Amino acid sequence: MPLYHTEDQAMLAETVTGFIADNGAIRGQLRTLRDAGDAAGYDPALWKQFAEMGLTGILVAEADGGLGLGHVEAGIVLREIGRNLTPSPFLSTAVAGASALAAASDDLKGRYLPGILAGETVLALAIDEAPKHRPEKIALRAERAGNGFRLTGAKSFVVHGASADALIVAARTSGSDSDQDGITLFAVPRDAAGIGHNAVRLVDSAMASHVRFDGVEVDGGTVIGEVDGGRAVLDRVLAAGRVGAAAELTGVGGGAFAITTAYLKTRKQFGRLIGEFQALQHRAAHLYGELEIADAVVIKAQQLLDGGSAQADMMVSVAKAKASRTTNLAVREGVQMHGGVGMTDEYDIGLYMKRDRALAEFLGDATYHADRVATLSGY
Repeated sequence: MPLYHTEDQAMLAETVTGFIADNGAIRGQLRTLRDAGDAAGYDPALWKQFAEMGLTGILVAEADGGLGLGHVEAGIVLREIGRNLTPSPFLSTAVAGASALAAASDDLKGRYLPGILAGETVLALAIDEAPKHRPEKIALRAERAGNGFRLTGAKSFVVHGASADALIVAARTSGSDSDQDGITLFAVPRDAAGIGHNAVRLVDSAMASHVRFDGVEVDGGTVIGEVDGGRAVLDRVLAAGRVGAAAELTGVGGGAFAITTAYLKTRKQFGRLIGEFQALQHRAAHLYGELEIADAVVIKAQQLLDGGSAQADMMVSVAKAKASRTTNLAVREGVQMHGGVGMTDEYDIGLYMKRDRALAEFLGDATYHADRVATLSGY
């Protein structure tokens, strides 16, 4: 397939670009929420606007009231979220959360999908249990208790964990911590008895939570998919979240590049625009090429995922690794080309660097995914 958008996707991109630039810009959202010390880390009113435009239902099946579109379309939204550094639960809820609920019972869908489609519900992913993303090892235990389960353990860096309506929790129902099988996914209400939240503000001003599960009892209706058979569902959720994070990263890189090139065209030194210096032109041209490659890789991964290709899983990791490395280059070059002012809060380029660092770690950094590509390739 061509590595560019179809006519319908281009129309969606045009609409989303204007909407997020007008309503989700840095001055009106990120800086305002950060300076106010907002506990949720996002604007519920803007989340409601996302829903009114139908964006929260992009990955929700038409039979469940959504648009029934794909990861390419979700990526269009995420790219603009990244370009504007818009604080939003779109990735955790409308992408990863919706992908998890696709495997849930009708009753469980009925609990959460209407709220997501209305912009009233937020979901959070409770997967990792250590500083680094290692979903191959799940230690949180879910033991049978009556007609339900009792959850005991901890999850780390759960983005939106303290403000979400429910947590998508990966727990072990059988086997040892590193076993492939024996995983079950649960949709656990945030305020269930026995849950403890230690909310923390991340480097990019987003809110996350270290979550303790002290004998949290849930009924069997909270199970997503099959008991002990949740690894396949978890893999689909992770693929959706990873390719979504890669798309958002390309937006962060593109936004950093845009404000940097604008600065090169206005800042003067030694009586000349700094953009006239050949060394900076070469660096900017190289960065432009890297960003174009990252965009193409992400679109390819989205297309393969939408098409159910056997190669999708590996390409998703390629996309996450490439987008992470390219965006890191973009923000570093941006700060350097701004000079000393790039390290001050007055200029936005430093905010792009902070967002890059947080998003690059989400669901696996570049090193993790490079190793995963090698493993999946037989090395």
